[in-house]
Amino acid sequence: MTAPLGAPDLPRPWSAILDEARRYPSPHNSQPITVRVHDDRRADLCYDLDRGLPAESFGIPFAHVCAGVFLESLATVAAAHGWAVREDLHLAPMDFAAEERQHLLGHLELTPVPVTAAAREQWAAFRRRRTSRRPYDRRPVDPRITEEVAAIAVGMGQEFGRTGEQDLVDDLIRINQETLFDDLRDDAVHAEILAWLRTSKRQAAATRDGLSAETMLIPGPLLRIAMRHRWLWDLPVVGGLFRRVYLNTMRGVRELGWLTGPFVGPADHVEAGRCFLRVWLAFTRHGVHLHPFGTVITNPRSHAAFVERTGIEESGGRMAWMLFRYGTGEAPPRSWRRGLEAMLLDRDATAVAR
Repeated sequence: MTAPLGAPDLPRPWSAILDEARRYPSPHNSQPITVRVHDDRRADLCYDLDRGLPAESFGIPFAHVCAGVFLESLATVAAAHGWAVREDLHLAPMDFAAEERQHLLGHLELTPVPVTAAAREQWAAFRRRRTSRRPYDRRPVDPRITEEVAAIAVGMGQEFGRTGEQDLVDDLIRINQETLFDDLRDDAVHAEILAWLRTSKRQAAATRDGLSAETMLIPGPLLRIAMRHRWLWDLPVVGGLFRRVYLNTMRGVRELGWLTGPFVGPADHVEAGRCFLRVWLAFTRHGVHLHPFGTVITNPRSHAAFVERTGIEESGGRMAWMLFRYGTGEAPPRSWRRGLEAMLLDRDATAVAR
């Protein structure tokens, strides 16, 4: 097994495992996880604070959710290559004003294990997984699939909720749409969104990260104008056009799902991230697409409206921390990922590439 093209000469297990694990999903496709490999078994796991999203409410907790998603991704890929990942996590709160921009999440160690059929199946789902913002085909999802997802969530201390009631689905989609308009009025959040927009194929290919117009299914020039000139959203005609274009991608949505569970500190957030990826892969194994509505969670007004409309009870440190649409339809375009070399840190904790 050789090192991936363009990557530094890594020890053999890490070269293949990290080159696949780097395809983990992250908020705004910011890809903040970095790794410092020491030898063929040991590595440090870090979070690049310059790639975080601290402006949004719950943006900082979701940094640890993202870490949990990556750890589950890493474990999934490693298992298919004959390795288990032992973790020694350091779950300190992240300080986005810290001078040191690489926040240490913990230490990792690979140990050999037999490769199972279940591991290969999960790995195959990970490789197929992608976010689908395309319209869905209105076919209801087999209840046996959602029952499987619910069992996965319960096994990880979470609760999977769902609705197929069209009025409620439409209301929550409307809340999701209005969240974007609301966030654009917040200067800090608006600036953060602009930093991650990629409004042309050339720009997306150059940075290999961020929210591309292609994957968002919105024409690049329209996206650029709409996001940079946010006051246009308030104009009756132009604002209505933007809303119609945005809602057009939501056609055919029959069902929405959400996850509720402990969400108090970094340990909870990491476990939430692990659960979310397992849920996502379960849907993927059955050919069902998924699209997270993250801003509904991170926007305080939208979160309150979502919880009230669904009747979710948030108490005792439990929170509805994820909302998503799921369904079937055409395969979506694959979003860009930075090369493996961009994920790697040298011994001085400086990124090899940005």
